[in-house]
Amino acid sequence: MTEPLGGSDPSSPVSVASSTQSRSSSNTGLDANRVAEVKAWLVSQFDAVGKDVPDFEYTSRSIAHLHKIASISQAKTQAATIVANDFRQKAAEYRSQAARVREILEHVGLAQDNLPLNVVSSAQTLASTANLLNIRDTELSSFLVAMADLSLRKTSVEEKRTKVQKESQELLDYTRKAIARLTYLKRTLAQLEDDFPPCEAQMDHWKTNLAIMESKERQYLQQYSNYKAMLNRVGYSPEISHGVLVEMAEHKKDLEKRTKPILDTLRSYQDLPPDKALAALAIEDKKRQYADAEKYLEDVLQSALASSE
Repeated sequence: MTEPLGGSDPSSPVSVASSTQSRSSSNTGLDANRVAEVKAWLVSQFDAVGKDVPDFEYTSRSIAHLHKIASISQAKTQAATIVANDFRQKAAEYRSQAARVREILEHVGLAQDNLPLNVVSSAQTLASTANLLNIRDTELSSFLVAMADLSLRKTSVEEKRTKVQKESQELLDYTRKAIARLTYLKRTLAQLEDDFPPCEAQMDHWKTNLAIMESKERQYLQQYSNYKAMLNRVGYSPEISHGVLVEMAEHKKDLEKRTKPILDTLRSYQDLPPDKALAALAIEDKKRQYADAEKYLEDVLQSALASSE
């Protein structure tokens, strides 16, 4: 609390500076009136504690801040002075009233010195209880009202306490669950850290195998292209399948089986003496049989190709 500056006292340094100087703005932006008020306030405050005002630079910002503090301090000091004067006046009235009550009690023989000790102790207890309950008199109704108000406040405090205990229990449960979850996560992290080196080695192995497979894939694609070009050069078409070739081989064997007796007959004619007419007839007959056999083979091949399509 600052020292009283007199409130509305016209002899106050701040009031004198305010009444004798007018507000004006200089080129530097400092208000001379405010500077004078701030200096006077600082001098009064530091003189009150027996110290000198420290040196500092007066700027527009510091002057504005200090002027605001000085205004608030002056207002609070004035209010405190008013309240203190009111308390002094009330104290004087209470002392006067206490003197009158003491005089009345002495006249009726109820002075404190004449009362028994238990009565004095009870009265002091009653007064302490009234002060504790913040009541102005010792009437039973006042005590009942104060006790009821105290009971209500106690109930409110108990409700708040129960609510706080419930929230604390919930927070404790959440904390326990969080600790358990943290322990589980730490254990999982440790397990993952232990599993990381083997998995990394396996990943490196897979990367190596993948590179090898990519190389093999390129090699197989190149071979496939080469084989496809080769088949195109030899006249391969999709109609020539394995089943067609097997069927054609079977027909070839059948034709060879049919032509074998004819070849044997022709070989037997090689041992006969040459006869031009018979030889020419035999040759013509064999040519006809050979032509029939070729025609039959061609028909079989055509039928096989048609069936495959």
